[in-house]
Amino acid sequence: MRLLVKRANLLLLRCTAQFRQTQATPVAGLATGFQFHKLATATKSAATGAQHVTETENEPMEAPVTQSQSQVPRAAAISPLTDSFGRHHTYLRISLTERCNLRCEYCMPAEGVPLQPKSQLLSTEEVLRLARIFVEQGVRKIRLTGGEPTVRRDIVEIVAQLKALPQLEHVGITTNGLVLTRMLLPLQRAGLDSLNISLDTLRKDRFEQITRRKGWERVIAGIDLAIQLGYRPKVNCVLMRNFNEDEICDFVEFTRDRPVDVRFIEYMPFTGNKWQTERLISYSETVQIIRQRWPEFQALPNGPNDTSKAYAVPGFTGQLGFITSMTEHFCGTCNRLRLTADGNIKVCLFGNKEFSLRDAMRAEGCTEQQLVELIGAAVQRKKRQHAGIGSSRTMLHPHQLQHLQLRNCSGLTHINAQGKAQMVDVAAKVHTTRIASAEATVQVGKCLTALIAANELAKGDVLSVAQLAGIMGAKHTSQLIPLCHNIALSSVRVQATLLEQQQCVRLVATVRCSGQTGVEMEALTAVSVAALTVYDMCKAVSHDICITNVRLLSKSGGKRDYQRQ
Repeated sequence: MRLLVKRANLLLLRCTAQFRQTQATPVAGLATGFQFHKLATATKSAATGAQHVTETENEPMEAPVTQSQSQVPRAAAISPLTDSFGRHHTYLRISLTERCNLRCEYCMPAEGVPLQPKSQLLSTEEVLRLARIFVEQGVRKIRLTGGEPTVRRDIVEIVAQLKALPQLEHVGITTNGLVLTRMLLPLQRAGLDSLNISLDTLRKDRFEQITRRKGWERVIAGIDLAIQLGYRPKVNCVLMRNFNEDEICDFVEFTRDRPVDVRFIEYMPFTGNKWQTERLISYSETVQIIRQRWPEFQALPNGPNDTSKAYAVPGFTGQLGFITSMTEHFCGTCNRLRLTADGNIKVCLFGNKEFSLRDAMRAEGCTEQQLVELIGAAVQRKKRQHAGIGSSRTMLHPHQLQHLQLRNCSGLTHINAQGKAQMVDVAAKVHTTRIASAEATVQVGKCLTALIAANELAKGDVLSVAQLAGIMGAKHTSQLIPLCHNIALSSVRVQATLLEQQQCVRLVATVRCSGQTGVEMEALTAVSVAALTVYDMCKAVSHDICITNVRLLSKSGGKRDYQRQ
């Protein structure tokens, strides 16, 4: 900003003497658009570095990746699904809906939460298109989530269409289990490979208390049906102190005669609600509780990308697992990406940065290659690991994630697929007459008002010079504002009026052109430069000068006209 003001002042100081010369020759000392682009890129890099230093107070330090650390197979290295730390992402979780047929206390109020309009959510065709693109880039496993995915009427069709993708090896679903007895057989026929069932209690009364709904028997029946159909279902249980820690051994007992995998998930604190960090029951504490009853409780081998630490009681049909997101993160082997119901790609469960694939996909002229580039840009921004215990970063319970709607990039016209600044291509726009007006006010005080009125300032006629400077500023807008187009202006009028009673100078600029893009920036630049000129010519007398009320008054001729009321 200082550089911008410095160059603007340089322009203003030369405005009177060089006015006629600058009609044909650019003002010396002004940065070109290319130079400003280089400056913006360098400034952005510096700002990013400063932000990184600040963020490391609240999250683990990310050590630079050496060549040996980043050595991955060549096919993975060139994939947009490989991040800067060499992790290749082959697992995609797709949220099909924000809706849910339960009202769990830790997730939402009894009356539910505001839902986005259906038009803002991905259609079936968009879900399948994005799934195909991810699979073509290397995803081999997809899990459908929500909300509650089974409330979506076309869930069976989606599973069948996903299973038709040649390179996709596995399709699973995470559900609360309420409608499994009705839906599981059609889902199996469609090709469903696995299912996870969320169940935080084995007690009927406690289930109804936490979910505010009946249906515990249906969930248990759904688990048993899954076993009968040949599945080995995973039962996800979030352990919470003073809620269900007294059922730890009951869940272990649940695996005695059932081929299920009960997975205890460490509770993830959510800043601002009633669930606090002290409700977390750690993995090590849970193991100790189990071993007090079953001393032979033992660890089992784990796969390279498993998030769950596998255990079992010898002789039991099923097994248990521990998802230790808080106390022993597994970020180093994470191969998961997430696609939200409204089409944002999330590279980390704990991250708040999202990129809108929906907006990009719906943009006119967007190619699949551009979507792949956007996916790659998002993956490249994935951090080495998320924040853990003791961090001030907001943590969410897994069921709350579908209601978090934060975006990093959502259809920004000046941002390309890699998140870099770009100038908008206006070649396809219609030529029209475009007009814009803007204003600014310079409060100068009693003494300067009198001097300006009498034209007794040492530097000359303030109002006339400000008018000329405003005209020059409008013509050089593209050199001052990096992403503005260089427009052939047909008219620039700047009015500078001294309002003696208000002790201020009012500046109004009206700019006109015949072209494919608007001139509001030219009008705003004109009044801004004119206001700076008033300051420059008056500062020898007083620095008690205030530039205020810089704003657009009207614009017309483009897609969206505007008139300030």
